[in-house]
Amino acid sequence: MRFPDESELPADADALAGLVPASGWPEGFRSGFACVVGRPNAGKSTLTNALVGEKVAITSGRPQTTRHTVRGIVHREDGQLVLVDTPGLHRPRTLLGQRLNDLVAETLAEVDVIVFCLPADQKIGPGDRHIARDLADQRTPLVAVATKADAVPRERLAEHLLAVDRLGREHREFADIVPVSAITGEQIDVLTDVLLAHLPAGPPLYPAGELTDEPEQVMIAELVREAALEGVRDELPHSLAVLVDEVIERPRAEDDPRPPMLDVHVSIYVERSSQKAIVIGRGGERLRAVGTRARKGIEALLGTRVYLDLHVRVAKDWQRDPKLLGRLGF
Repeated sequence: MRFPDESELPADADALAGLVPASGWPEGFRSGFACVVGRPNAGKSTLTNALVGEKVAITSGRPQTTRHTVRGIVHREDGQLVLVDTPGLHRPRTLLGQRLNDLVAETLAEVDVIVFCLPADQKIGPGDRHIARDLADQRTPLVAVATKADAVPRERLAEHLLAVDRLGREHREFADIVPVSAITGEQIDVLTDVLLAHLPAGPPLYPAGELTDEPEQVMIAELVREAALEGVRDELPHSLAVLVDEVIERPRAEDDPRPPMLDVHVSIYVERSSQKAIVIGRGGERLRAVGTRARKGIEALLGTRVYLDLHVRVAKDWQRDPKLLGRLGF
């Protein structure tokens, strides 16, 4: 994970238009990075999307669906907050799992504030305590967020907040504790204010209006993977990877008034032939449904018509194979 430095910020007048007010940066403007961490399925991606106001990270009821760091950008008149959604920290069972944990560790070392998600609908458990111990040595400000606050009664939420406070006192006291609901939007603005207060003074790091710096091909692959994860068996999510092979603009007549058509070719990788059958479904029915769901998201992302060509391939034990992991982008 690498963050932009000053030499990478726009230098020409056109690029800076919309970034710099005529009088310079507003007094007190803050900018920086916040890393969102927590155990798998703690609501990290849903929280990231809610803070940004748009979908920049895939979400799923299955744990460990985030496979890489996703940057979402929150623009405010008084600051710019760059959120880094990370894979869930867990006890790794494969080489992929270890690499995902390493990715989180690298990210923690380079941000201005850490957001520790602790879902209110679940009791604090060994996984949360393990992460709290790992974060105890970090000097970066640590903000605890009680996610999914809408999923429990007020009495249960109060109990959870007390448990979160005890967890902080046992390992490292939290700078702030904020309950939020990413679904209803409750306290999202409050959390944004809290996180901005922990950022250093400085200019925006990204142009106004930019919501993520994820490459389009990565976003396309994630949309396909999200669609493929819907309604699958428990063992499949961890064995499923997606790679965009190519994106080609289809030739058309100059007088054709319709938007361009893009041919998007995507490979879905699984580890066993039995898993391939699950993804494809009887007579290809399930794969067609995956393509329909993913295509709608891809067309919204790219702003044009898309023909989505999906192929399911078997890469045996790819989660444990260094060469295959590298080929799949891990």
